[in-house]
Amino acid sequence: MDSDSKPGFIERLTSFLLREPEDRGQLLEVLHAAYQRNLMDADALTIIEGALAASETRVTDVMVPRAQMDVIDVHDPLDEILPTVIDAAHSRFPVVDGDRDNVLGVLLAKDMLRMQTDTSFNLRDALRPAVFIPESKRLNVLLREFRVSRNHMAIVVNEYGGVAGLVTIEDVLEQIVGDIEDEYDFDEAHDNIRLDASGRHRVKARTEIEDFNAAFATHFSNEEFDTVGGLILRHLGRMPKRNEIVEIDGSHFQVLRADSRRLYTLLVDPAKPAASEPKESPLR
Repeated sequence: MDSDSKPGFIERLTSFLLREPEDRGQLLEVLHAAYQRNLMDADALTIIEGALAASETRVTDVMVPRAQMDVIDVHDPLDEILPTVIDAAHSRFPVVDGDRDNVLGVLLAKDMLRMQTDTSFNLRDALRPAVFIPESKRLNVLLREFRVSRNHMAIVVNEYGGVAGLVTIEDVLEQIVGDIEDEYDFDEAHDNIRLDASGRHRVKARTEIEDFNAAFATHFSNEEFDTVGGLILRHLGRMPKRNEIVEIDGSHFQVLRADSRRLYTLLVDPAKPAASEPKESPLR
């Protein structure tokens, strides 16, 4: 080894970890100290922390709740199914028989293409088997099962056998590596606020308070926090859960995407300006 060559990342980190932490808390302290000494970057630290947290996180903490599941009823006609698939823009859909507790299987969006060309297409025949898991399953165990079975979605059931929600491999990975944007997510850098089909607005949590105020004629202060996400966290004093609704000064914020560490997207119904009082006519 040349005297001018520098030890690699693994060698430096291994040397730093030789103090042998005795528990997870000490391990995290060592990792943070390694980060402060520039032995690893912030992304590496975040991924390691996420991987450690995955072994203590249950699927119920990250799943899409039952009420928010986009499902297809096996009895729905084709002209109703296609708009659902296109609007939701998912790659997989649970297929139910009348009730959400009666999941028959999973339909892949790519299989929908055959419906338009094959008149003999049978929806039941196109279903893939659904995987059912309990609410208590840990994310690290689920990720291993996803890898072995090559499944990307699981239906979460409660202790009574009813459907509590669903979880995808993306939901699990986002707990480890952070938010995963795809072609259906709107551009964070240039489109932080977007009008939703419901008439409300999808707003990225990282939207600057100043930009939010300009868009909705609100007057939130940015002295203690810079973003809309910071506004929500300061108001609640904790990390909100998915689908939770928060009201601040007349504006309604519904949490669309959040995990145990980050708040990503909100559905906003801004406060309407107060109507001015009608002026009294000077004539009687």
